[in-house]
Amino acid sequence: MFKYTLKRIAISLLTIFIVITATFFLIRAIPGGPFTGEKKLAPSILENLNKKFGLNKPLGQQYTTYVSTIITKGDLGPSMQYEGTTVNDVIKKFFPVSARLGLASVLFSLVFGVLLGILSALKENKWQDRVSMVISTIGVTVPSFVMATLLTYFFAIKFKIFPAIGLKTPASYILPTIALGGYSMAFVSRLSRSSLVEVLRQDFIRVAKAKGLSQRVVISKHALRNSMIPIITYVGPLLASVLTGSFVVESIFGIPGLGREFVTSIGNRDYTLIMGLTIFYCAFLVLCNLIVDILYGFVDPRIKIQD
Repeated sequence: MFKYTLKRIAISLLTIFIVITATFFLIRAIPGGPFTGEKKLAPSILENLNKKFGLNKPLGQQYTTYVSTIITKGDLGPSMQYEGTTVNDVIKKFFPVSARLGLASVLFSLVFGVLLGILSALKENKWQDRVSMVISTIGVTVPSFVMATLLTYFFAIKFKIFPAIGLKTPASYILPTIALGGYSMAFVSRLSRSSLVEVLRQDFIRVAKAKGLSQRVVISKHALRNSMIPIITYVGPLLASVLTGSFVVESIFGIPGLGREFVTSIGNRDYTLIMGLTIFYCAFLVLCNLIVDILYGFVDPRIKIQD
């Protein structure tokens, strides 16, 4: 287990390094620069800006300086568009907002998705199963921006049940949470249903029933634990994707989160902010997947991790 964990950590660090390298050179391969806009700057001003951020140096030197600064200081650099603001400052300011909304979305997706999937599996081919599949299909097929727009129109503007802007009260979390977690909830529902249906047909479930165990005990202590593996696999990327923010949902509901800043940085061609947020997202995703891989052995004792 220890050797396996070390290998996974090494692979994770290598993945982050590859992402840093690829993003660094791809950004600079795009024509133009961070100070190229509709209004042209004077050559002297452009020269001073390039010198300030080290863009006048050879590309290889820029790369080694950037990587060494991250490794030695954990500094993702200053923003090229927000004066006096570093990338670390942007993450510290906006990530907690996205994380709170993302955590609510994850809980919504897992709780309602698993419950809907269990109901659908236990009532296979009955009306409960059909209703569950309709809800899941709607959640999978309707994009988050359409869901967010419909929720805002009906529940915030027309019926005035929930707030339409911001995250100032607990009630204001409901609409963006549903919009952000709708697809994930539907996917978890389908995943848990198919997994549970398959597990319920296994021999060890028949043995448990033959021993006289109640359906509640069979489902809760035997079937559910063995059917959760695919869901745990999905939780890793789900956490990384929603906790780091969604530009569409955050924009519609006026939420100042990290997703909005990421897309804005691309429009501004803010090299350091794009790099920093990409690295942050990549590291978060890799960390979540690493934790999920390690958890496999604890959730299902049949899984043997070989060094």
